[in-house]
Amino acid sequence: MTTTVLRAARWADVASGEVHSPAVLVIEDDRITAVNPVEEPNDPDEVIDLGDVTLLPGLMDMELNLLIGGPGGPEGLPSPMHGVQDDPVYRTLRGAVNARSTLEAGFTTVRNLGLMVKTGGYLLDVALMRAIDQGWHVGPRIYPAGHAVTPYGGHLDPTVFQRLAPGIMPLSVAEGIANGVDEVRACVRYQVRHGAKLIKVSASGGVMSHSTAPGAQQYSDDEFAAIADEAHRAGVRVAAHAVGDSAIRACIRAGIDCIEHGFLATDDTIALMADTGTFLVSTTYLTEAMAIDRIAPELRKKAEVVFPQAQAMLPKAIAAGVRIACGTDAPAIPHGQNAKELVALVSRGMTPMQALRAATITSAELIAAEDELGRLAPGYLADVIAVPGDPSRDIATTLDVRFVMKNGRVFKR
Repeated sequence: MTTTVLRAARWADVASGEVHSPAVLVIEDDRITAVNPVEEPNDPDEVIDLGDVTLLPGLMDMELNLLIGGPGGPEGLPSPMHGVQDDPVYRTLRGAVNARSTLEAGFTTVRNLGLMVKTGGYLLDVALMRAIDQGWHVGPRIYPAGHAVTPYGGHLDPTVFQRLAPGIMPLSVAEGIANGVDEVRACVRYQVRHGAKLIKVSASGGVMSHSTAPGAQQYSDDEFAAIADEAHRAGVRVAAHAVGDSAIRACIRAGIDCIEHGFLATDDTIALMADTGTFLVSTTYLTEAMAIDRIAPELRKKAEVVFPQAQAMLPKAIAAGVRIACGTDAPAIPHGQNAKELVALVSRGMTPMQALRAATITSAELIAAEDELGRLAPGYLADVIAVPGDPSRDIATTLDVRFVMKNGRVFKR
């Protein structure tokens, strides 16, 4: 057993909303065993004194895609033709680079939500998760979704996203294309069979798709219910890309666990999310920072209509008490700049400590890991980051991560 003592000027208790001084964490192997103990270990293997910084739990990003964007694309955006230009090996190597950037930014846990490419049925995010878990590469803890479940012509159907002619890129259930109750059940089973830890469904049109209006509901109520039922019986949760109000409500009625974006939710739907405890991953920073000048004119037109409504929706959701988890939709913003989402959450009405909870405790609840992630407390995994100043007063300090530990191992000092 290896014992490490971590010292700093302060530590943030995100559960109580308080910042305490000083900070002494005792870590044995991959777990925190004590916080500010009366007596410290007599002969620890290592003592790390970080000085005038605040210790935080490792942050979490609940919506990104490590396998696209990052190096080689302007403002972090992938090439419009990435789905047919990048082979699976190249894409996975790109994901490894983005994984390192994400971890070094202080995000020790992420959900990777769905591909828009032909991969021969391989779940590349599952492979990246395994490589990181086995220590082959540096990166955050990944909860992979495999391929997003989407209907013909729906948002995330890559043949539409890249505007390909019929027959150019045939796709199947193995790559997320599913129509009707039987096929969506088979699609969920395929993802789970090959290692997905959650399911993503394209519930409505999107700003970045050519085929449907952002608010259009893409699956029937019966199909949504089948997806939720199949996933839950397998013990995994469901995240729904849902921009439009009717799609959001249909997902909630079906028992889907999490709404991604939720941009066009009405007041009644926001109240329904709060009443049912449905999670919202609002991806609000992209609505002000995404490089929409670099996208197709018809998509830019949609963004100019939808993004202001999204910015007006989120303060209402915060005030209503919706369970909001942190998510960026990177590479809609560049990988490694994930903490800008926290700054945006504060600008929409959260306190800095509420934003930290969104990226720690609430995110841990979303992935059913609240008993071991999201806090600096005995028994929790030793995911610890350090930032200068006091993030409970100035959330922008999370943009300057000085130290990163994941599972008791130091990755940035």
